[in-house]
Amino acid sequence: MSHIRPDSGTTDRPVDVRARTFRIRLAESEAEVAAAQELRYRVFVDEVGAKPSEEMARTRREFDAFDPHCDHLLIFDHSEGEPGRVIATYRFLRRAQAKRAGQFYTQDEYDISKLLDYPGEIMELGRSCVDRDYRTSGIMQLLWRGIAAYVLHFKVDLLFGCASLRGTDVSSLAQPLAYLHHQHLAPSDLRPRAVEERYVDMNLMPAEALDAKAALHSLPPLVKGYLRLGGFVGDGAVVDHEFGTTDVCVVVKTDVVTDKYRRNLTRSEAATETGEA
Repeated sequence: MSHIRPDSGTTDRPVDVRARTFRIRLAESEAEVAAAQELRYRVFVDEVGAKPSEEMARTRREFDAFDPHCDHLLIFDHSEGEPGRVIATYRFLRRAQAKRAGQFYTQDEYDISKLLDYPGEIMELGRSCVDRDYRTSGIMQLLWRGIAAYVLHFKVDLLFGCASLRGTDVSSLAQPLAYLHHQHLAPSDLRPRAVEERYVDMNLMPAEALDAKAALHSLPPLVKGYLRLGGFVGDGAVVDHEFGTTDVCVVVKTDVVTDKYRRNLTRSEAATETGEA
């Protein structure tokens, strides 16, 4: 398990958020990217059952060709006994970075031409995971604070990416997929569509047959987080046998994200001025 030495405290960074014993910023070295990849291996391979390559299994790191082109958001735990432990990560890819990489990762699964035509900066989110010892709503909120800071710094207008439901048996996921299709389908001008050869129809149940409360409850926390921010899903799901998941493409306009971040920041500043924890 990798621990990173505390840094000098420089704040001239796109993301630099502190909360209690945690610090959220981008990876700044190969060692820090490697720590994120080791966490991804523990979560995606050891826990979820993704199929690693021989090199991944040898190094116990989950990686791909996009990693060198991405920014990697990290949460460090600097509590006593855990100096610099990387406990959560998220991967970001903006237009210019995707151009250097050759494409966005999502394009292997979805036609995102409508998103590519969107004016302004767009950003792909992916490879999100949290160490099993830290899976609380508070850590997810810290990740979103990091995302919001990054979005504000780079003036990102639109977020998108593949979000996963565990399992590849689409029939067992009929209710959550149909719920997303009926309740959260993206407007036509922002709607990605699963590529034809991988397209899985999400309209697996009529809307009137859905138990919306149960369907929402069954969704992964990450997907529910996107929906709370006004997120939409694309047309069609994609089964990813390598990761053992069924993916949906999520699209989020950033104005809701940044507004919530600004409100939270204002509350934090007020608490500091009044001496509240």
